Amino acid sequence: MLKKVSHSLSYIKCNTNQNLIRSFLLKKSNFNSTSIYTNDNNSQRKTNISTTDFDQNKHLFSFSDSCDPVIRENLVKNMTVLDNFILEEEEKAIIDEIEPYMKRLRYEFDHWDNAIHGFRETERLQWNEQNTIILRRIRDIAFPDSDQTLGHVHILDLSEKGHIKPHIDSVRFCGNTIAGLSLLSDSVMRLAHEKNKDVFADVLLKRRSMYIMKDSVRYDFTHEILPNSESKFKGETIHRLRRISLMCRNKPSPS
Repeated sequence: MLKKVSHSLSYIKCNTNQNLIRSFLLKKSNFNSTSIYTNDNNSQRKTNISTTDFDQNKHLFSFSDSCDPVIRENLVKNMTVLDNFILEEEEKAIIDEIEPYMKRLRYEFDHWDNAIHGFRETERLQWNEQNTIILRRIRDIAFPDSDQTLGHVHILDLSEKGHIKPHIDSVRFCGNTIAGLSLLSDSVMRLAHEKNKDVFADVLLKRRSMYIMKDSVRYDFTHEILPNSESKFKGETIHRLRRISLMCRNKPSPS
């Protein structure tokens, strides 16, 4: 009984946080209200959301001295991190579905564009019912225009010894927004201005968090997952274990 009560309270907290987060994102976009899917007694329902004035994002950023106030504001505006986006049970459900395939792949230490070291990856279109609902939550929040969302989800499995090098995703393959769900481990992502590497911010991506990278951060800043030799946040070492990320993207601009 206590386990069931604890689970229910965790789910209520998770959905309450998501409602507040959604309201915050809508305020950024100058919308007044919207609806998202929540889970109540294992069934879906839509909940209307009204905007709320709050910002719990900045504490997840550590800025270099070369970041002036305007750049800092721009980074926080266009790189949103949502802590505890999914529950432990939901993380397990995702891993249970993809692990049988992922474990058959070997970790690679080179990449076609030299962007990733110590990784294995795949794309997935079809998901079981439970995980389809989770992915719908990601898309509902990250992509207002659902018709422009790419159907395939990119799955990137990064080994403890691996890292993602600084890069900007090609405009040939995706549009102005990338949403990533971080599984199995905390990590530190560095965003560095393409034309001035002294201008950067380190972003703490906690396990089971989701980030939404868009617009100027997506196009003007490289992003990378730091190797363990450099993985620190505000002076604290963040030792990254194996990390799996699920990434959803929107379609490239037709121009």
